[in-house]
Amino acid sequence: MKTVRWGLLSTANINRRLIPAIRASQRGELVAVASRTQASADAYAQKWDIPQAFGSYQAMLASGAVDAVYISLPNHLHAEWSIQAMRAGVAVLCEKPFALTLAEVDEMIAVHEETGVPLAEAFMYLHHPQTKIARDWVQSGRLGTISLVRGTFDFAMSNPDGNIRMDPALGGGCLWDVGVYPMSFAQFVMGGKPAWVLGTQWVGPTGVDETFAGQMGYTQGAVAQGAVAQGAVAQGAIAQIASSFRTPYHTFFEIVGTEGRLHLTRPFTGLDGDDRSFTFTNKNGISEELPVPEVELYSGEVEDMHAALLDQTPNALSLTETRNHIQTVLALYESAKTGKIVYLP
Repeated sequence: MKTVRWGLLSTANINRRLIPAIRASQRGELVAVASRTQASADAYAQKWDIPQAFGSYQAMLASGAVDAVYISLPNHLHAEWSIQAMRAGVAVLCEKPFALTLAEVDEMIAVHEETGVPLAEAFMYLHHPQTKIARDWVQSGRLGTISLVRGTFDFAMSNPDGNIRMDPALGGGCLWDVGVYPMSFAQFVMGGKPAWVLGTQWVGPTGVDETFAGQMGYTQGAVAQGAVAQGAVAQGAIAQIASSFRTPYHTFFEIVGTEGRLHLTRPFTGLDGDDRSFTFTNKNGISEELPVPEVELYSGEVEDMHAALLDQTPNALSLTETRNHIQTVLALYESAKTGKIVYLP
């Protein structure tokens, strides 16, 4: 295999972001798309100039035409089709959230281990240089000891009627949809899952959380096995996250330590936009803008899968990290439902 043949498993709107990243790569090519009907697949293939169109997901997986698939189906279908793809010998880049239960996650991991087929959660921003620079500052001790991280991802939903994000049966809700971004960034910086969580939510008429806020508590023991240097995270460090479908678009992430803080205005999206800033403010209140390489936001996760398939390199985002993401979200939802702190094993 010299290049990776990609297939799109669904015609979801998010595909428009991955398509240019695949086509810009020298090691991948977009060769196929699958939909629930042949007519839908044909129309999408014509619109995006994709050579092959399949009228069912299974038909594409069984065709031998693709080496990897991007799964952008509704959340409740991620586990089912990731498993079917791996059993067909096709590598999987699965859009977040990876799955909706730990049982599903564990089954996906078990099939990956059984088949040896690459499997990765599609958190595009985690592959971007900006995110890695932020963690490097934590690991190097340049921020001192970290006591607090905060992050938000909000947007005002313009089309709630019939939107799958508003259906609890399909894995809807703002925490699953956009709250997972600051939650995952907190875990990336802190080096692991929290020791405890406390969640609160505003549930709309369809039964999903339309606003969610959470706190996650860390101890040195909780992060000792993670990616951060020993001592980089204070005993009792806190992560605060929020998300909403009800307010204008707004994102940020901030990392606060004893020697200063990092503030990112576009931590998850728009990393190549003029309105992005990445600022360090030292403990004396003096700020400086930090340079960030301009890299297409979705290219990192594509090249990561190419490396897994062509170079036999492990995916950068481990399945342990992914399992921690889902376990933490489920604990936050449990806390919001019960009104109690939930401790993670």
